[in-house]
Amino acid sequence: NTNSRTSPRDKQQKNSKGSSDFCVKNIKQAEFGRREIEIAEQEMPALMALRKRAQGEKPLAGAKIVGCTHITAQTAVLMETLGALGAQCRWAACNIYSTLNEVAAALAESGFPVFAWKGESEDDFWWCIDRCVNVEGWQPNMILDDGGDLTHWIYKKYPNMFKKIKGIVEESVTGVHRLYQLSKAGKLCVPAMNVNDSVTKQKFDNLYCCRESILDGLKRTTDMMFGGKQVVVCGYGEVGKGCCAALKAMGSIVYVTEIDPICALQACMDGFRLVKLNEVIRQVDIVITCTGNKNVVTREHLDRMKNSCIVCNMGHSNTEIDVASLRTPELTWERVRSQVDHVIWPDGKRIVLLAEGRLLNLSCSTVPTFVLSITATTQVSRIWGEQEVYLAPWYMQVTQPDVVLFPGSVSVGKPVWGLLGGSRGNEGDLTVPTI
Repeated sequence: NTNSRTSPRDKQQKNSKGSSDFCVKNIKQAEFGRREIEIAEQEMPALMALRKRAQGEKPLAGAKIVGCTHITAQTAVLMETLGALGAQCRWAACNIYSTLNEVAAALAESGFPVFAWKGESEDDFWWCIDRCVNVEGWQPNMILDDGGDLTHWIYKKYPNMFKKIKGIVEESVTGVHRLYQLSKAGKLCVPAMNVNDSVTKQKFDNLYCCRESILDGLKRTTDMMFGGKQVVVCGYGEVGKGCCAALKAMGSIVYVTEIDPICALQACMDGFRLVKLNEVIRQVDIVITCTGNKNVVTREHLDRMKNSCIVCNMGHSNTEIDVASLRTPELTWERVRSQVDHVIWPDGKRIVLLAEGRLLNLSCSTVPTFVLSITATTQVSRIWGEQEVYLAPWYMQVTQPDVVLFPGSVSVGKPVWGLLGGSRGNEGDLTVPTI
């Protein structure tokens, strides 16, 4: 089918209202995507409560938000909530494999300028981001980012836009790290909110979500049995903790690598053996990275792995596994199924690489909707705060260019339960939300 191989960039599509300000795989999938969004709404009570509570006031009127996140049914509920609260949004995907095409179509049909489809090339990825940002007669005043690519693109291509941007909301470890680098170099010119380190994000999204989705991603791609398998998890942050807990419960023998002494101590006290990757690389059946760093698994490690070793990444960044080093003439790549590649050495040894080293759970499976309800509500609350209508005076407004922790951050210790549908009370009130 020639049409199926046509890039969405080459198609002329319009929604039922006649708008063509979007680029998705197939706008005709919108009805199917709408059903998925409606199902997600049932499991996102915090976000729906926030929408019901405030949509009459339109507190985000005047907000022009450009976003770059995973485009799933749950993200769609976030975007439509922002729209219901009065914001204008333009959106691209932060991962070339995680977009649900039918959901992107439903959003485009509803009038959201969405530029994303599953299986984008690297060139498509940056083209989509540019189409969100570079539009005549519209300029963003807020950035909602996941990984920092959108912020990086605006900083690199359209630095003058930061004159009108009120702030950045960043939800990933990788993106926050990139923001801190900009801040340290004196190049961060607007306030940036570190949502990743809020309790709600750290515990629900990073810990509890990954505890469930790591098994889902591995099962869907490999159909493997976990009992008795030797697994090394690189990194014992919140994501690593979730992965280790799930695999241990399934009967796997779990090793942990960690450079932070406190996280290493936690891994030891939780019953995991601390190792250096070189010590176990020849014997393990699965290697999982979740550090947010670069080249955690190098070509040297890949060369020493046993036959049929499974290699995957649970961190946001696609640089933890040195996949580029595997694209050499002596190695053969064999696509086994969607998001599963066998990389074969000259001697016949092969490793199983999942999602080409990109984020496993959102590339190869799904994540619990309720988890994303918590994260999305935190994001909306922070954007609401940037509009200076809700969080002040409970949260002192930030006006200086810096990376700031969200109220209730792990290192601050102040809860944000009130933002999630429960009673806020005083700053130290730990009233649990009724959601």
